[in-house]
Amino acid sequence: MAKAIKAKVKLQLEAGKANPAPPVGTALGPHGINLAQFCQQFNDASKEMTGSVVPAEITIFEDRTFEFKLKTPPASDMLKKAAGIEKGSGNPLKNKVGKVTRADIRAIAEKKMVDLNATTMEAAQKIIEGAARSMGIEIID
Repeated sequence: MAKAIKAKVKLQLEAGKANPAPPVGTALGPHGINLAQFCQQFNDASKEMTGSVVPAEITIFEDRTFEFKLKTPPASDMLKKAAGIEKGSGNPLKNKVGKVTRADIRAIAEKKMVDLNATTMEAAQKIIEGAARSMGIEIID
């Protein structure tokens, strides 16, 4: 028989750098799980993605046990790295802050395909292109 689920929590943490301080402590502490155990498991699972922000979906059960699933880094994070910029544009229609190639878009779409709501690679690329446009990043051929 399956365990009863108490809560589902989504967090975005830097890979390999989770600690019981906020935001982890404030999000998971009220549910009564062992924060040190979560941080250690998260850091072990995400150590190969160091330098990226990693979304985690944590399922907390009634008996205060938990399991978590790591997702791929956000498309905006991947686009910022590909374009070599610190942050997106405040006014993306007028101010362009960086450039990425179609090959970069395709590589990001391939990595994100498991988390995107797309059935084909072309649809996934369009989603990533839209994210790039909304950040003020130009797409060049």
